[in-house]
Amino acid sequence: MGYLLVTNDDGIDSPALLPFIRVLRDVTDVKVVVPDRERSWIGKAITRFGEIRVTRVVREGIEIVVSDGLPADCTQLGVHSLFGEPPEMVVSGINVGLNDSLAFFLSSGTAGAAAEGWIAGIPAIAFSTGVTQDHRGWSKRVWAGEDVDLWPRAARLSADIVATTRRDGFPEGVDLLNVNFDTNATVDTPRVLTDLAKIGYDRIFREVRPGVFIHDFSTGLRVQGDLSGTDVEAVAKGLVSVTPVRLAHAVL
Repeated sequence: MGYLLVTNDDGIDSPALLPFIRVLRDVTDVKVVVPDRERSWIGKAITRFGEIRVTRVVREGIEIVVSDGLPADCTQLGVHSLFGEPPEMVVSGINVGLNDSLAFFLSSGTAGAAAEGWIAGIPAIAFSTGVTQDHRGWSKRVWAGEDVDLWPRAARLSADIVATTRRDGFPEGVDLLNVNFDTNATVDTPRVLTDLAKIGYDRIFREVRPGVFIHDFSTGLRVQGDLSGTDVEAVAKGLVSVTPVRLAHAVL
């Protein structure tokens, strides 16, 4: 089999990156292309104007290609331009923060990088972990280097899902998998197939001075319908949510 292309939207300094690469290298060969900084909330945007610069760095003995582009750029470059042969699979994450529900799946650079894999005809999985309460406080702590035991644990769980998917293949008609789990999940935590919860959000920009706004997501969510069987429900129950996503879908 070929190699795994690893990318993310949290960038080269993500606390999840190196632990994830180390564990994935026990599964198969791994090549890595990530942004040079955090690129969250950017969806599947592609750089249209301007240049994208890439450099190769070595972190703790691991070679990483660093791009000043966006997450989907990283996938596009990794699949088509940097390594000769395309990868067997695109693995995006592990994101610092959950990407459950339709609102966050569509906004996520992690999911966007996986979707770019599907566009290229490559199976793709997006991984995210986080907390259901006080994400802002939790995120600040982990970016400051706290809870370091989380990332090897999350990496083992995610790598096991990658190995299982490589062995069994994707369900028929599925374009990518979106995986979410809370920070206490382990490789032994039960996994359930889920739907994307139909959840939206309200205002996400705050005016800091007249005519100037910044991203400051602190408002409420809008739930449409029942959460039974959804990714949000599964994560709240402490389960690993595996959501098969079909991107080419129409309701007639």
